[in-house]
Amino acid sequence: MIRKARGAAAVAIGLGVALLATGCAGGAGGSGSSDGKVTLTVWENATTGDGVQYWKDAAADYHKLHPNVTVKLQGIQNEDFDGKLQTALNSSSAPDVFMQRGGGKMKDMVDAGQLQPVTLDAASKKAAGAALDANTIDGKIYAVPMTVQPEGIYYSKDLFAKAGITATPTTMDELDADVAKLKTIGVAPIAVGAKDAWPAAHWYYNFAIRECSQETISKVAKTLKFTDPCWTKAGEDVAALLKTSPFQEGFLTTPGQTGAGSSAGLLANHKAAMELMGAWEPGTLAGLTPDQKPLPDLGWFPFPAVPGGKGDPTALMGNVSGGMSLSKNAPKEGQDFLAFLLTADQQKAYAKAFDTIPVNKDAQSVVTESYNVSSLKAYNKAAYAVDFLDTEYGQNVGNALNTAVVNLMAGKTDPAGIVKAVNDAAAKG
Repeated sequence: MIRKARGAAAVAIGLGVALLATGCAGGAGGSGSSDGKVTLTVWENATTGDGVQYWKDAAADYHKLHPNVTVKLQGIQNEDFDGKLQTALNSSSAPDVFMQRGGGKMKDMVDAGQLQPVTLDAASKKAAGAALDANTIDGKIYAVPMTVQPEGIYYSKDLFAKAGITATPTTMDELDADVAKLKTIGVAPIAVGAKDAWPAAHWYYNFAIRECSQETISKVAKTLKFTDPCWTKAGEDVAALLKTSPFQEGFLTTPGQTGAGSSAGLLANHKAAMELMGAWEPGTLAGLTPDQKPLPDLGWFPFPAVPGGKGDPTALMGNVSGGMSLSKNAPKEGQDFLAFLLTADQQKAYAKAFDTIPVNKDAQSVVTESYNVSSLKAYNKAAYAVDFLDTEYGQNVGNALNTAVVNLMAGKTDPAGIVKAVNDAAAKG
């Protein structure tokens, strides 16, 4: 998420030899000079951890290969990223290369003429593989994927063992039973950062891909009409989960990824046993543990099945579109930089830095941590993968959906209210 890293494997800032420092949130796109030197601006959304060093090294390595190109990096906090990017795209200060959420958000940028198609050679297309399909609109590629990002529930093996849980849950009934067991050892069973809205909304997303068929999910991406009863049923599933009181106290005011008191911080410090997140989670947790190292007892399991759902039980939520895009006025060097990021060496370095799964299969040998191995196996076995719904359905509907789910959790609306909110947002365009 990339996110959402989100947002989704996220990144940072950093400056190596011959790189320009940057401290402002804006900045004009790449520029050339009479002596042939080019400045390439790159925006990403992580500001802590080993990702900072990755981008320093990547920019420096690229500069060595192309001495005429200076890469100017800027990291923007995830929750601020979309707003600042949209402001920049609407003005003359768009970055040349930037993190792309994908889905409906990317299509909106394409429709607005804000993106430049990406041209890749055969080797780069092979490296990106089938993930390019989700980034192609009308036969043109608009983003280069960096990772495979299956979403699931990350958990503490130590806390599960302490609570007497010997196997990860595969159904909601089993998850509910595990929630009860975890309460007996004095920890929050599940952490959620509802203050940032999207972490809470991910529970609805995952219930939706269990309740709704693939056809329904895909159809709504085109019509933005949420008429199938499965959308209300997903909200009812969230309401039923809430009745078990699975989340930490004060979850409505808890941020998702910032600080030890965030939902990720609670898991990183063994104050909560689980968190529903995408593949950026291990890297996020590593920046929040007491020793600033990866959580040693981290595990992963796919979202549990629900009875009677029309979605395939192996389907996964995950960032299947997005990655890195080019703004419309990016210099030609931006095209080459994206291809550089797809090379096996860069993909291995990226995966190690962000503790994630590289999209280039030639680099996936670096995936050795049990949680990443588990999520990659589930991804490869999944009947299909669905992009995060606030990405899939565009920013207006996505924001309305996220807000409505939090309102449900706060007791301010009901499952039918979620559907009404998204339909109203879609009608307004």
